[in-house]
Amino acid sequence: MDNPGKAPILRLMEHDLIIVGGGLNGPALALAAARSGLTSCVIDALPIAAREAADFDGRSYALAQASKRLLAGLDLWEQLADTAQPMHQIKVSDGRVGEASAFLGLQFDSAEIEEGPMGYMLEDRYLRRALLRAMADSDRIEDRAETRVIAQDTGPKGVSITLDTGEVIRGRLLIGADGRQSGTATRAGIRRTGWSYGQTALVCAIAHEKPHDGIAHQLFLPPGPLAILPLTGNRSSIVWSETDSRAQAIHALPDHDYLDILRPRFGDFLGRIDLAGQRYTYPLNLTLANSFTAERLALVGDAAHGMHPIAGQGLNAGLRDVAALAHVIDHAVKRGEDFASPLVLDRYAGWRRWDTASLAASTDLFNRLFSNDNPLLRGIRDIGMGLINAAPALRRGFIREAAGLTGDLPDLMR
Repeated sequence: MDNPGKAPILRLMEHDLIIVGGGLNGPALALAAARSGLTSCVIDALPIAAREAADFDGRSYALAQASKRLLAGLDLWEQLADTAQPMHQIKVSDGRVGEASAFLGLQFDSAEIEEGPMGYMLEDRYLRRALLRAMADSDRIEDRAETRVIAQDTGPKGVSITLDTGEVIRGRLLIGADGRQSGTATRAGIRRTGWSYGQTALVCAIAHEKPHDGIAHQLFLPPGPLAILPLTGNRSSIVWSETDSRAQAIHALPDHDYLDILRPRFGDFLGRIDLAGQRYTYPLNLTLANSFTAERLALVGDAAHGMHPIAGQGLNAGLRDVAALAHVIDHAVKRGEDFASPLVLDRYAGWRRWDTASLAASTDLFNRLFSNDNPLLRGIRDIGMGLINAAPALRRGFIREAAGLTGDLPDLMR
């Protein structure tokens, strides 16, 4: 109940973590913190019913092998495994509309590594509901739905947030997991660096006549990349990039006209296709927080970094933030340190800054290199892909990178 014109209501309960954002990264962090004996309050503006809706709305994620390990470490994977589609191969093609699959540039096969599939496709509805159920079952997590943060304060002794209900909640560490337009980062005075690509992603799911055999396809077309990602059954998730104006025009079309434009880009290798679920669009841009931390505050996921989906690493990068932050907090707790101190948060920021900057730079480069029909650049990239195909050790390196198995891995991803 709102409390207009009255003094804020001070909650007596104090949490170790106050997490703003109850999408995917925020709940994952709360569950990871609970394993270290810490309490969390998760704040989200959406009602619980909307967050746990069971209907398929077309949204899905490519989870790297390392992200699967994190979910297993949180005791979630066993209930998700039957709804996840393993990705056994990734095929990369460079072409034009109507001939996108004519040239096979790269082929990555998980048989070349020992850890199993490179990743899994998982629908949003299953992952979100598993996280919500796990939070509800934990006595260390309070999940506050339909609530917004309107003010925050951080200081040497702790943090506090004011909600739109008039309540004030206190804690030891504030986490911004509230997306690319993070209010948490803005209120902390953290600025962002980035730019628009002039592209919009058209997102949908399709049902198709022929089986996909667990193969993911990345087609590079002049307006932007088209990803065809296998879901369970004869279904695939589509992330299709076009120029902003073209994407708006396509999205406004009825379903049958939308499919008429998708089909020549898609090709006929999976037979007849039909829409399965809703259609979405979102603008493509690069946005990096200039700092991942501030006094008693840390950013994770899109609040820290948002990048082009060309490598399918958006959620994986966020879950890697979660695993890294959970790692430094857990080790600080075991050493008797203040886990919200600048020293501890600097470990997290230093760990994630270089990895994130490298990933953002590589996705930016690949998008600029491939989203064109320049004959010289086309020749260079096709030769480059041919060389990678001919070098097994280099190809295995790319596979392990895509699976999230390279670099210094946090405890939950080992």
